[in-house]
Amino acid sequence: MYTQNPNKLHNADGNDTSWKRAVRRSVRTWYSRNARTFLWRSKNPDPYIVLVSETMLQQTQTSRVQGKLPEFLALFPSFDALASASNAAIIRAWQGMGYNSRALRLRDCASAVVRQHNGCLPDDYVTLRSLPGVGDYTANAILAFAYHKNVAVIDVNIKRVYSRLLRPMATTHEVLAEGVLRPFAETVVPQGGSSTWHQAIMDIGALFCTARKPKCNDCPLQKLCASAGSMAEAQPPRKTEPMHRLEPNRIWRGRTVELLRNLPHGMAIPVRELMNRLLTAPHTTDDEHWFAALLGGLQRDGIAEEADDAVRLKE
Repeated sequence: MYTQNPNKLHNADGNDTSWKRAVRRSVRTWYSRNARTFLWRSKNPDPYIVLVSETMLQQTQTSRVQGKLPEFLALFPSFDALASASNAAIIRAWQGMGYNSRALRLRDCASAVVRQHNGCLPDDYVTLRSLPGVGDYTANAILAFAYHKNVAVIDVNIKRVYSRLLRPMATTHEVLAEGVLRPFAETVVPQGGSSTWHQAIMDIGALFCTARKPKCNDCPLQKLCASAGSMAEAQPPRKTEPMHRLEPNRIWRGRTVELLRNLPHGMAIPVRELMNRLLTAPHTTDDEHWFAALLGGLQRDGIAEEADDAVRLKE
């Protein structure tokens, strides 16, 4: 539990215009003094950098992206360079980021931008959503951060901040449905300030309004937040996912990709040897069937290719 602030201002379910003005003022004042600096944040950002960084930031810590992004841009500085890259080159460049399929979808998106839009990332929602790998969040993030459009951007961190602001959340895990949040999200964004507004909310979510141990007493929105000081800590429910030898398949998949990535360029490794490196012996029939299915998934995703009982990264 956290200390309840007795001076908390009233919030009429998010519809109080004076409360919204106070929220905007507090956020913008704090951000003007405390904004974090990242390569992908600037007054006039390159849309290509925004797309790459937003793809990298999905389920990846900001600090890791901060280190990887300059390396990736040095290898693929433009849509044209990325569009012409092989699967293997992309997977090698993505080392350390995880979720390797994201990298291939990013390359496919770059290819579509080059083929269909003369190398210029579209600036409207419908066209952006038609690109490979671009979902609702990424499309709106591009519009806000690259083109400064007045749109509402909602990711898991912004959803958490808005939920706690609007209504008292009983636990740190609880959030409101997006259908409840969307009207507030669309009306609280300052006109002409969508980019800096969402960056500020993300920073507040990362520094204060965290998923497990929020620093309510230090948060610039403490006096305006319906949940400040009143949430009990709660662990999110564990996700059910496929397992093998007591570890999730996604972990085994990542280890397999890492073994393939560290092979000399173009070299393949016998399937049996790869399995021996991944799994301690002895191997059962179930191990063999499971590993065949894992490799099949990597092949379907365009990450690996198999021939003559050997496997390598797909060129």
